[in-house]
Amino acid sequence: MATLEEYRSIVGDEVIAEIYRTARPLYGKRVLHINSTYYGGGVAEMLYSLVPLLNAAGVEADWRTLRGTPEFFAITKKFHNAIQGESIHMTDIKAELYVENNRDFAAYCKIDADCVMIHDPQPLPLIRFYRKSQPWLWRCHVDMSHPNEALWDFLKGFILAYDSIIVSDEQYVRKDLPVTYKIIEPAIDPLSSKNKDIPEDLIQRTLAKYGVPDDKPFITQISRFDKWKDPAGVIEVFKHVRKEVDCRLVLCGSMATDDPEGWDLFERTRLSAGSMIDNKEVILITAEDNILVNALQRMARVILQKSSREGFGLTVTEALWKAKPVVASNVGGIPRQIIDNSTGYLVEPGDTTGWSERICYLMKHERTARAFGEVGKEHVRKNYLITRHAIDDLRLFSKMLA
Repeated sequence: MATLEEYRSIVGDEVIAEIYRTARPLYGKRVLHINSTYYGGGVAEMLYSLVPLLNAAGVEADWRTLRGTPEFFAITKKFHNAIQGESIHMTDIKAELYVENNRDFAAYCKIDADCVMIHDPQPLPLIRFYRKSQPWLWRCHVDMSHPNEALWDFLKGFILAYDSIIVSDEQYVRKDLPVTYKIIEPAIDPLSSKNKDIPEDLIQRTLAKYGVPDDKPFITQISRFDKWKDPAGVIEVFKHVRKEVDCRLVLCGSMATDDPEGWDLFERTRLSAGSMIDNKEVILITAEDNILVNALQRMARVILQKSSREGFGLTVTEALWKAKPVVASNVGGIPRQIIDNSTGYLVEPGDTTGWSERICYLMKHERTARAFGEVGKEHVRKNYLITRHAIDDLRLFSKMLA
């Protein structure tokens, strides 16, 4: 794991000094993060880097993962989808299993911290099973601007007990929830294995290992196989692109432990691609390999993020950090990263023609693609690196513990 000193050459002395300054009131304070998976998805990746940074700054930070049954994660996946607007048949059984799993976890998870941060809906009810003697914060990483009302009314019963809510964007602040809000945008770690510079020979070996040929350029989307990432829609866009540009599509996504729908979506994506998989025009990869993601993002000609909902979209951040042009959906937190016609292109999710036209333009105009990439990387360096996130968290903890 990287030390604070190792970030100096990337973010500069002032940022490192600010981390230490902001941490001073928190020396010896204990902060606990709880989420539902230790790998797969942006929350786990951020915690993997953020928790050591907080410790390095002088805060006693810890991270625990909620255990759950398959039934529990099937229910919380439905909750995840319903928070983002999908319909749900809300029943007493679903509610009971959801609460019961959290009660069981609380029976053996001892909380000895000065501040507790709960991530996303899975561990949300934990607050009900502890004698509250410290600030509890709930961080929602998904788009909750238009939740299913039945589910939202149920979840509010837990959220109201929290001292503050953290969201990624102003649009997720709910007027019907009288709780203090704080906006903290997610961030990436430039020194993680997914984002650090890697040698050319390692890139080539890694792509060869996963069966990605180097005979033609490729475009890629790096995302979990999830309905909100619209992998089938990416396939449809590629069918248009391949008529104009001789290239291939690589779809790569890991399977998070708290997402039971992943393999079903993968199979449907495979069927959508049909014979294009047999002749390697489309390559599907399921692997938890950060070096592979790094290699794909560095070698792709254009990177896509065709989400229909997106809390923030750290895969966009990662792509911009690799100085690559990005074509992404104009949804959620993506427009905070993509400056249209400057760091990439924003397109409405259902505009297949718009997607294919912009991808083809970037494939054919490498000078524009390089210019987008350079501006995008600097945009991330100034705004979306984990050191900035550490400062935001330290300021929040100081305020809550004052």
